[in-house]
Amino acid sequence: MTLIKSISGIRGTIGGSKGENLTPQDIVECTAAFGTWVIRKTDNKKIIIGRDARISGDMVSQLVTSTLRGLGIDVIDLGLSTTPTVEVAVPVEKAGAGIIITASHNPKEWNALKFVNHLGEFISHQDGQDVLSLIETGEIEYASVDQLGTYTTIEDYIDRHIDMILSLDLVNTEAIKAKGFRIVVDAVNSTGAISVPPLLERLGCEVTLLNGEPNGQFAHNPEPLPENLRQLSDEVNSQNAHLGISVDPDVDRLALVCEDGEMFGEEYTLVAAADYVLRKKKGNTVSNLSSTRALWDVTEKMGGEYHPAAVGEVNVVTKMKEVNAVIGGEGNGGVILPELHYGRDALVGIALILSHLAELNMPISHLKNTYPKYHISKNKIQLTPDIDLDRIFEKLKRKYANQNLNTIDGLKIVLDSGEWIHLRKSNTEPIIRVYTESTSEVIAENLANKIKEDIKEIMVPN
Repeated sequence: MTLIKSISGIRGTIGGSKGENLTPQDIVECTAAFGTWVIRKTDNKKIIIGRDARISGDMVSQLVTSTLRGLGIDVIDLGLSTTPTVEVAVPVEKAGAGIIITASHNPKEWNALKFVNHLGEFISHQDGQDVLSLIETGEIEYASVDQLGTYTTIEDYIDRHIDMILSLDLVNTEAIKAKGFRIVVDAVNSTGAISVPPLLERLGCEVTLLNGEPNGQFAHNPEPLPENLRQLSDEVNSQNAHLGISVDPDVDRLALVCEDGEMFGEEYTLVAAADYVLRKKKGNTVSNLSSTRALWDVTEKMGGEYHPAAVGEVNVVTKMKEVNAVIGGEGNGGVILPELHYGRDALVGIALILSHLAELNMPISHLKNTYPKYHISKNKIQLTPDIDLDRIFEKLKRKYANQNLNTIDGLKIVLDSGEWIHLRKSNTEPIIRVYTESTSEVIAENLANKIKEDIKEIMVPN
């Protein structure tokens, strides 16, 4: 059982002991610290909240709401919603901040609070440190009985979010409608069920919905990885569909299945969306260090410049603003379109990629074949208290000193052959992520095994 407090919020497993798991006390303390920070930072006593469909979501939402009201903050509750929907709502409603109650791709026993600022963007590193400091010090002052915050609900913000997407010039609604796409959607029993089908239906698509009851009883591991999407793949084949769509529980990650049942590859979600956008407007792109090189290749082919960023949405957004990127995101299926908002958004990713397919008039498997073929191996090593990560990285830096090393986020080793290895501590789980990429799947796997053996050797006492 786990509790992780970080600059982006608090995440953990429900039940157990305070300080070791995500308990009501931890939720209240973290919410109170964030609410206090919002008041001090913005003098704006309005916060938007929304949640995915996790079993614990309603309980956590009530704790968050009561705590904020106790601080004198007015709460606007979007109810069952998506992370990007809350993000777009915050500036529209002129709120001081937002709290999204979701543990993203984690299994059902997890939940979390994600914090966004008045722009609807994840709070900065320094702001996150300030919130963590308030959690530690407990310097919280609650409101008097006459100053308690109010509580209101808005139930149609997903529809408003879809309206914003369909109003984008980049979204070719008419071309999509003319194609009449048949699409299978795996909503993994969360809010993708109430957001993805309405978007597709407004685009004239025929939708088959799998795992469509938003009850938090995830039908499979909710991370949209190939090993979790076999049901979707089989249904695409049986329905003779044009493609399959999978999202994670809070709908900020997008994975696609081709018409032949093969995986499009979550790494290529951003690549395809960027390819489409760059055909319409020249510019730069950004992705994190753990994302495929294919985005770099496509960007340069289209006359733009690619820029890497540290892993984490806030880091990608910061770099996007710095280089004025027209699109960016993360290789886990996260698409960020600044024209709409600076946040990963599976819904806008769907609209862009369907526009691309409609205009090119080709099956999605053919689209995939137009991109450089890279293979990423994604592995993990469980972190335990006795693992000295700094020592491991230092020893690896010495061992691979003759290669191109990047240390802005863990350690990335770019080999002379062009293959790369990226090691970093996860922000969301007690693990070391081990990502490798090559033009050969076998070489990518071998690189991962080699670096894991290197780490095992370092961990053995002298």
